[in-house]
Amino acid sequence: MQTNHARALLLAAASFATPAAVASSHSEAPFVKEAPKIDATDFYMFRSYEPGREGFVTIVANYYPLQDPYGGPNYFSLDPDAAYEIKIDNNGDAQEDITFTFRLNTVNRDIALNIGGVNVSVPLYNVGLLGPSRNDNAALNVLETYTLGVSRGLGPVPLASNAMTGETVFKKPADYVGTKTFPNYAQYASDHVYSVNLPGSATPGRLFVGQRKDPFVVNLGEIFDLVNTNPLGAPNAETDDLADKNVTSFILEVPISYLLPAKGGNTIIGGWTTASLPRGRVLTPSPTFERPASEVGTMIQVSRLGMPLVNEVVIGLKDKNRFNASKPSDDGQFLTYVTNPTLPALLNILFPTVTAPCLPRNDLVQVFLTGVPGLNQPSGVVASEMLRLNTATPSTPAASQNRLGVIGGDLAGFPNGRRPGDDVVDVALRVVMGKLISDTSCAPSGQLPFTDGAFVDATAFDNAFPYIRTPLPGAN
Repeated sequence: MQTNHARALLLAAASFATPAAVASSHSEAPFVKEAPKIDATDFYMFRSYEPGREGFVTIVANYYPLQDPYGGPNYFSLDPDAAYEIKIDNNGDAQEDITFTFRLNTVNRDIALNIGGVNVSVPLYNVGLLGPSRNDNAALNVLETYTLGVSRGLGPVPLASNAMTGETVFKKPADYVGTKTFPNYAQYASDHVYSVNLPGSATPGRLFVGQRKDPFVVNLGEIFDLVNTNPLGAPNAETDDLADKNVTSFILEVPISYLLPAKGGNTIIGGWTTASLPRGRVLTPSPTFERPASEVGTMIQVSRLGMPLVNEVVIGLKDKNRFNASKPSDDGQFLTYVTNPTLPALLNILFPTVTAPCLPRNDLVQVFLTGVPGLNQPSGVVASEMLRLNTATPSTPAASQNRLGVIGGDLAGFPNGRRPGDDVVDVALRVVMGKLISDTSCAPSGQLPFTDGAFVDATAFDNAFPYIRTPLPGAN
């Protein structure tokens, strides 16, 4: 049954149907498949549940998918020409109010060996042991550093600084080459966790940028092989196809008060991550390490990710690149993909006993475009796709978290933000098949326990910042 309230949401969303919008997740769009360094794979935003940090929000933006740990000799440096950003809307108008901008710098130290009286540059990423301190890097041939700018509108972008030293340039840990290069990678990486002074905040936050074990869990191969699995089987009956992959994470912990409007009154924030590149790339006939090509022009957004799986299984193939280049304020152009989704129909074709819910899907408008009333929908919300978090909802300790989030009775979980242990694939399958529709005649399959069979919960992650675990080594 379609309520007047739901119809009003649809009209509100339709009123923003102007041209332009985008999001990413593990090579889900044709263009980012060609440029993996700027491909956002997952976005998390949750009340910190590390004991004593309940007054903070942790935000995780993962990039560069499907990293094989042994992927040398160059490994997985990020793009120094790109701007990696985390954007926060704190008043529901589908416009960013706070932008955290990460810019990378990569230096070739050009380590050389004396070979027969001639100094010859080595071809390797490193030439000796590294760690456990971030300063123990003399044998590292490629050094990555980064800055974090924080803007609240137009004008200069002040930089965050190291709360201990005042420096504004931070070191990024080298990728986990292997256990011979890094006798204790966990300790080495932990020395790259910084306490940071955020511009305008009296309370420091925390920061980490570096390689991590890919936290996303999914039965990837079978799902995209025409759902070549039992969607009503046991939730742990299949394998996680990303179990042997790493990813690169931007992880930021920020005081809740820093993310809310200065005038107060609203506790619900929306967040998403983007990556942008210069408009023009000109290949040079004499490329160098620092300049393999010439990048010129204004920055153009090429990757966007808020809610998980949107660009993968909601947006049509022809619009995936467009979605990645768009802004939340322009998401009305994609409304039909939400109100008339194809995934339930495809599951009905593949499994005739499964019935797709009635149309239009006003329940999905709330989940993806407005937030759920009484949970994480801000007043006066403009329909737009982003991950929404009610910062007033207390965090749930790791041991008590339900992997199904809100539909499992845990109001601090997905889609009220997203934690690493939330099984968003199972939740998304159940919601898209009508879990939130109370009229069972409209959603006869809505209460079935759909699953991809790849199980995840909070036990797969640490209970303290940066939460996402140490990456897998390239060699043991």
